[in-house]
Amino acid sequence: MSSTTRCFALVPAAGIGERSGAGIPKQYVEIAGRPMLAHTLAALAAVPRIVQTLVVLSPADDRFETALPGHAGWVARVGGASRAESVLGGLAELRRRGAGDTDWVLVHDAARCLLRPEWVDALIDACEHDAVGGLLAQPIADTLKAGDAGGRVAATVERRDKWAAQTPQMFRLGLVEKALAAMGAAATDEASAVEALGLAPRLVRASMANFKVTWPEDFELAGRWLYQVGPSSR
Repeated sequence: MSSTTRCFALVPAAGIGERSGAGIPKQYVEIAGRPMLAHTLAALAAVPRIVQTLVVLSPADDRFETALPGHAGWVARVGGASRAESVLGGLAELRRRGAGDTDWVLVHDAARCLLRPEWVDALIDACEHDAVGGLLAQPIADTLKAGDAGGRVAATVERRDKWAAQTPQMFRLGLVEKALAAMGAAATDEASAVEALGLAPRLVRASMANFKVTWPEDFELAGRWLYQVGPSSR
């Protein structure tokens, strides 16, 4: 990494987790004895090239300090109604704290709590000299079906060149800020906004274990995995 370029992580955690069925924002649900968000932040903290991690919370969030006492990273209650709004708020906060256009920002889902530091290092290695940036992803192994409004198969989709996008997604601050500002709430991830500018982010293969905890059954699966790898690996 160039001495004039730094890596920051940005974790949008302003959602309410409606699909999880947990009754509280899913980032605070305990998995393997700790809030899900704590596992996520521990993995990012174990990557030496990330100089600081910013957690973006909802302005109404009143749980963070109680759930993660002693957290030493940056926190900002600037989250919005969409992922793009929360990330843009976080990027503005990074600017206020000294980050510049050419610094790298690794945006990571709070709900991908099985993240491993070595996957993040692989992403940085692959993208630090790239003109665009990139993201962790996994080639699709399942047969893909397109469905119709009635819940029936409309078509089988060719999977050979299909990847499931993951996070972190790593882009220069100035580029991803411009991309998200242009695409707005329609951006489901940072890469799609960058693609809309006519650019092609790099795909960096990760693991199926880097899944996003979303549905009720995902919590049990994530807990089993975390107990299996043990605290020494986190």
